[in-house]
Amino acid sequence: MKKFRYSMENLLQVKKKLEDQAKIAYGMARLRLTREEEKLEQLKQRKDGYENELRSLRSAKLDILKIKQCEQAINVMQLSIKQQITAVKNAAHRLEISRIRLSDAMVERKTQERLKEKAFDEYMLEFDAEERKEVDELNSFNYSKPTLDEEDR
Repeated sequence: MKKFRYSMENLLQVKKKLEDQAKIAYGMARLRLTREEEKLEQLKQRKDGYENELRSLRSAKLDILKIKQCEQAINVMQLSIKQQITAVKNAAHRLEISRIRLSDAMVERKTQERLKEKAFDEYMLEFDAEERKEVDELNSFNYSKPTLDEEDR
């Protein structure tokens, strides 16, 4: 009997490649989100540092110029933090989109794999039926042919 060949094997390979690309895109989006979150955390730490410096400047000998600079730095950090929060939200949104695309690609690949398994099961049923038919033909040939003893009579 002929060898099993899945007629849509090319499509299955394309689905696997699409899934791999979606995995890579998801990984990149996850990395981007992590970096944006790290930037946000660094900005918050810098702001906390400026606030601590401002407290110490206010409790020590008053240096108005340094206090003003520190207050301005805090304001700049607050603005930067707001912008970074937006960047984190955008990165999280892109990550969610990548996750959905990956999920869809996985579903499509699994569907193709199930179709291939189903086609293979059908092939095996046909193969078994053909094999049984050949065995039956051999048996019927062997038992239906008269033996030499019977022909001589």
